[in-house]
Amino acid sequence: MSSGKFSFSHFSVRERVLLATIVALFALLLIDGRSLPEALAKDRTSLSLYDQLKVFTDVLAIVERDYVKPVDSKQLVEGAIKGMLTTLDPHSGYLDPDFYQDLQVQTKGEFGGLGIEITIKEGMLVVVAPMEGSPAAKVGIKPGDAIVKIEGKFTKEFTLVDAVKRLRGPKGSSIQISVQRKGAKDLLDFALVRDNIQVKSVKGRYLGDGYGYARVSQFMEKTGDDLLAAIKKMHEQSDDKQLKGLILDLRNNPGGLLTQAISVSDLFLADGLIVYTDGRVEAQKQKFYAHARGTESPYPIIILVNGGSASASEIVAGALKDHGRALILGTQTFGKGSVQTITPLENGGALTLTTALYYTKSGRSLQALGVSPDVIVEGNDDLPTESAEKTKDDGKFSGPMIREGDLPGAISNPTEDGGSSSNGKLPGGDALRKINKTPDVRPDVAAINPETEDLQDWGKKDRQFQRAFELLKTFNIFKGSKAVTAQP
Repeated sequence: MSSGKFSFSHFSVRERVLLATIVALFALLLIDGRSLPEALAKDRTSLSLYDQLKVFTDVLAIVERDYVKPVDSKQLVEGAIKGMLTTLDPHSGYLDPDFYQDLQVQTKGEFGGLGIEITIKEGMLVVVAPMEGSPAAKVGIKPGDAIVKIEGKFTKEFTLVDAVKRLRGPKGSSIQISVQRKGAKDLLDFALVRDNIQVKSVKGRYLGDGYGYARVSQFMEKTGDDLLAAIKKMHEQSDDKQLKGLILDLRNNPGGLLTQAISVSDLFLADGLIVYTDGRVEAQKQKFYAHARGTESPYPIIILVNGGSASASEIVAGALKDHGRALILGTQTFGKGSVQTITPLENGGALTLTTALYYTKSGRSLQALGVSPDVIVEGNDDLPTESAEKTKDDGKFSGPMIREGDLPGAISNPTEDGGSSSNGKLPGGDALRKINKTPDVRPDVAAINPETEDLQDWGKKDRQFQRAFELLKTFNIFKGSKAVTAQP
């Protein structure tokens, strides 16, 4: 070092990482003003971490020295970071710069890809739901399909972030995937062409006679405003400019922005607590309240949910249920009740880390349990039909949807059974009353376009919608009826 400047270049990777670890550790030990001997005596946990980091640097050095071909130390460290985060829970992870940029674009409502929502179960990439009108929906990708190959490469060892990055791409680019479907003997191959996925998060329909329907497919930047606009249009279409009732469809809604879940809930609540979050860090302890200004009139609301309703959609359903503002109809929701905080990193990527849990007004956590419907109506992607149970080897059986409690590493629910996980089971088990058997024909919810579908055909195809519409009209019949006094 003739220049007189200190350089790390002559150190090995192991030595550089170890030196940086020692410096960082000692800084942590001394930051509160304690002497080094005192700090060493009291911070056994930090020293244990140092020992584990030393093991990591040893492994890193061995791989760098002995692996069959040269390795990129940057890739090794990023791989270690990803592995560390996957041991925490299914929703914490490392976002590389490209993926993080795509994520920011997606929340604005447009991105290049297939339009498919996926998760990981037992190391397999499993489809939660395809987005309406997306390339995935058009070729017939269904909820419950396991993506076994992407461009001929097995996905067994892919992280969720890796898989999404491979599935996304510019408009017009092609991709081949192979899926395993329950009941199918062989893998199903799909050739797809990526498109700009423009997610229209709200679709509305005036059903006539004062009743309205609104489907929220995802909570994005303008979802609250878009829903308000759709409802105002329904008011205008009504003869007396008023609604008698509303069906709010949150089925297969994977969630999205917390701010928009608050906005949608506030639209129907005049006051009170909507939701609160609780975590280890004080900044994660937040409460969100409703306001009287702009609140819709108190007409009846029925919210449709199923196993694909997750996160922000569960916040809305849970809030309106706790306030007695809406009737929940359908099947048990997904159960994602955790808050992910995204922290940008210097390299342009980001860390997404679970930092808190959501709680409803009643103090109940949604995590791993979700929202239980008031009226259980099976349909579409839920429990199998009686005929399907008998012929589940012929391709007709799709089985129950995957829920949060089924995912490896899912955080347990802190307010139920002493904090034990639900393991995807419905609270109450067989005691839950089931209304309406699942129809033999079970179309994907997303295949029905509420803006153009013939109303009679819609009711025949979608029993959950039909039941909700019947209940809305029945509610108003009872509300408008007068008591009849029996004659002696």
